[in-house]
Amino acid sequence: MLETDTIKTSAGDLKITFVGHGTLMFVFGGKTIHADPVSAETDYAAMPKADLILVTHDHFDHLDPEAIAAVRKEGTAIVLTQRCAAKVRGGIVMKNGEAREVAGLNIEAVPAYNVAHKRPDGNPFHPKGEGNGYVVAFGDTRVYIAGDTENTPEMKALKDIAIAFLPMNLPYTMTPEMVADAARAFRPRILYPYHFGKTDTAQLPKLLSAEKGIEVRIRKME
Repeated sequence: MLETDTIKTSAGDLKITFVGHGTLMFVFGGKTIHADPVSAETDYAAMPKADLILVTHDHFDHLDPEAIAAVRKEGTAIVLTQRCAAKVRGGIVMKNGEAREVAGLNIEAVPAYNVAHKRPDGNPFHPKGEGNGYVVAFGDTRVYIAGDTENTPEMKALKDIAIAFLPMNLPYTMTPEMVADAARAFRPRILYPYHFGKTDTAQLPKLLSAEKGIEVRIRKME
C-alpha cells in the first residue's frame, strides 16, 4: 500500500499519495493530479485516471510516455517542458517563470537546474531552462513540486509555500544541507524530501531542528 497524507485547505481536503522516487499523486476537489508518473514506481494501469499530469523534465525517471498513456483519458491536461513535448503529444508547454490556469488550478513553472553538481564533461546534470518545478494552488494551499534541481535563487525567492517536495540525492540534486538552506529561505510549513535514493533522510530534521515553523515529514520516496 502506498502512503498517503491528507492536508486541510480552504477548498477541501488535499490527499497526497507518495508513489516513489520523484512520483506523486494528488486528489483534490474531485480531480486527480499525477506528477511525474513512472511505471517503475507502480502499476499505472491500476491507478486513477488523470485530470492533470505534471511532468518536470525529460529524464527517464520523470518522463514515462507509457505511464502517461495509462492514466490519460479524454480531456486530461498535461503540463510539461519543451523537451518533454517531443515525446508526449498534446501537452501544454510551460516555460520557466510562466503562470497559467490549467484544469481549474493555478500553476507556476519554477526553474529547475543545477548550480554546483556537474557531469564529468563539465555540463550540469540539469541545465538551466530545460526543467520545471511547479507551484500548484489547491485553494489557499500552495504546493511546490521542485523536480530535479538545486537550491537556486528562484527557489529561495518563493513566497507563501505551504508544502514543498525537495529532491535530495547526490550527485544529481541536493545534499541535506542544500535542502535545509532552501527551506530556511522560503520557509514551507511542511517539507517532504523526495527523490532521495540512499541519502540519510534523518539528517534533514536535525539540520532544521531550530526552525519551529517548518515541519519535516519523511515518507517512502526513495
